[in-house]
Amino acid sequence: MITGATKLAAVIGSPVRHSRSPAIHNAAFAAAGLDWVYVALDVAPGAGYDAVRALPTLGIAGINVTMPHKADAARACDVLTPAAAGLASVNTVIVHPDGTRVGDSTDGEGFLRSLSDEGLDPCGHSVLVLGAGGAARAIAAALVGCGAHVAVAARRDRAAAELADAVAGVECALWPSSGSVGAEIVVNATPIGMGDDANLVVEPRADQWVVDLVYHPVETPLIARAQTVGARPIGGLGMLVHQAALSFEAWTGVAAPLDAMRTAAQ
Repeated sequence: MITGATKLAAVIGSPVRHSRSPAIHNAAFAAAGLDWVYVALDVAPGAGYDAVRALPTLGIAGINVTMPHKADAARACDVLTPAAAGLASVNTVIVHPDGTRVGDSTDGEGFLRSLSDEGLDPCGHSVLVLGAGGAARAIAAALVGCGAHVAVAARRDRAAAELADAVAGVECALWPSSGSVGAEIVVNATPIGMGDDANLVVEPRADQWVVDLVYHPVETPLIARAQTVGARPIGGLGMLVHQAALSFEAWTGVAAPLDAMRTAAQ
């Protein structure tokens, strides 16, 4: 039962209707016996800064942040963790009782944990990250940190160059207009393939790991093609669950019930 004592958490983004985060977090709160509730808030592009600044006033205890608000959320926070400060990007905000807004980035660690679940250690492998947004930046930094050889490509060359300048050890690559690419691991960190978008971001090869951060639909065009050609596909639900678990623990101080969260995500 929701009462005046129920703590509120949310995800902000645009679009956000497709988000599975409410199902994942509400299942986690129930499994942990916590009096919390989680909702999705569609915040228009450009309004992310104001939304984060308003959190203490509204009594919201924590939020997740998705596109296109991650950079604005970083600017709006009072304190940034080292991970968030290094990326100038925030996907999790913790609101302390005194109103202090602490920004964190759980995308990179959540991504690595999702690869580990599938038996993939990226250390020493060549990785092409497609996209240059907040998630791409966090993933690129995490991959470099664990010893992978990382290149990034974006539809806007300048965006890729800015990411490479911001994350030491990342190289720029040309956007693959068609065909396959040579990396051992390919990561789609763009929205291509989301919803009814049937486009392929790249043509996978049988000797590659293919990771698609898009999780709606679960079987994206890229994942479907990877399965067809015999590549090893990894969908976006694993990263979604693990970054959510890290957020959950930061807000509540309680160990995340991963099994309940995975079941809700699926």
